[in-house]
Formats: sequence, C-alpha cells, structure tokens
Amino acid sequence: MTVYEEIFEVIKQRKADYESGNAAENSYTCYLFEKGVDKICKKVGEEATETVIAAKNGDNEELKNEINDLLYHVMVLCANQGLEWSEIEKVLDERNEKIGNLKTFHQVDKNS
Repeated sequence: MTVYEEIFEVIKQRKADYESGNAAENSYTCYLFEKGVDKICKKVGEEATETVIAAKNGDNEELKNEINDLLYHVMVLCANQGLEWSEIEKVLDERNEKIGNLKTFHQVDKNS
C-alpha cells in the first residue's frame, strides 16, 4: 500500500466517523466533511494557488509542503464525492499508457 492509499484510508475512516456521529474531537478532516463540498473546494483552490506561488518563488521546500497540502485536500474532495483513490490512479494509468502517442498539433507561426 502506498502512502497515498494509507492517507486516503484514514480520510475515508474520518468520513465514516463523521457520518456516524463519532467524529474525532479536533479532527480537521471531520471539520471539512461537516462544512461540505463548498469549503472543501475552497481549500483545494487555496492550496492550488499556494502551490503555484511557491513554485513561482522558486522555494522548493515550501513547494513540497504545498503540493502535499493540495493532495490531501484533493483526497478529501474525492472521499466527499464518493470517489475511490483507485479510480484516480486508474485514470492516471490509462493516461500513462498513451505516453508516446502524442498527436502532432498544428504549429502556428507567430511571426507572421
């Protein structure tokens, strides 16, 4: 099991705990489930923006942290929407099989 799968399992358990009324006290994940999809999407957007800023600033230490924050919030969104992490990985696997099959795109001459 990958670290992503392990984290996703914890997130799913937090969702189940929240839905059964047994939310762990001070659980940020349960708080997100309580607030719903709008709050979760807002956090995904914030973390995506912070990831871009860290990259533009050339701060790889901060970038690593922001990417992980983004992935965590995306995982919470997936769990909230009833998606399994394996479904996300399957799409990535399917796209990976297409590598090397890049179509030739029309090149526009910007000098004319």
